[in-house]
Amino acid sequence: MSGIQIETAFHCPEIIPKKEVDEILFKSVNQPELLEVSSKVYTQIAYRENSDGLIVWAKPVFKKLDELEIRENPLILVLESVEKPGNLGAILRTADAAGVDAVIVCDQQTDLYNPNVVRSSIGCIFSVQTVVTSSSDAIKWLQASEIDIYCAALSASKPYSEVDFKRSAAIVLGSESTGLSEVWLEKSTQNIIIPMHGLADSMNVSVSTAVIVFEAVRQRGAKFEKP
Repeated sequence: MSGIQIETAFHCPEIIPKKEVDEILFKSVNQPELLEVSSKVYTQIAYRENSDGLIVWAKPVFKKLDELEIRENPLILVLESVEKPGNLGAILRTADAAGVDAVIVCDQQTDLYNPNVVRSSIGCIFSVQTVVTSSSDAIKWLQASEIDIYCAALSASKPYSEVDFKRSAAIVLGSESTGLSEVWLEKSTQNIIIPMHGLADSMNVSVSTAVIVFEAVRQRGAKFEKP
């Protein structure tokens, strides 16, 4: 939760020790109000069963493109119109594991702070620089930053493993149902594809993201250090 503005925290001492709560809240940029509640009350306010004993009320953080802190040779992940919160959260988890510089969510179809996004990201929504913007603004920013655009597409594409990701690169994936829009395909440096060897012509967007992103990480090798 580093850098997150937590307003209030609800703590159930029957589930989690006070010492662990203090360690978690210490990472907040402020000192939030801490309210101790019974397990009965906690169960009523918890979003799901088997929660961990601590609920925080936090102020969302929304970065802008010009506020992103990226390296000289960045790896950016772009998502256009991804609809399912679980997929978005899983992708943020992958982005954290791969050490990408930022995730840009374009033409969003789900709330960035949807509880299912937060849960499926296992908190990585707070560790990865994430921006919500339009596709047109994202393309302008990538071009101005001289970052190559690699779009996952089923047609006119090159196998992802044959593409050089060692330079500044943005990997772009589209919605679960329709893929990427023409505006991205027209501005692409190179369309890429994951070759399929069975009956299916594609994979889940979060799985596809992990496959391509970690190929980029593999290519960058020891030179690609987590920021």
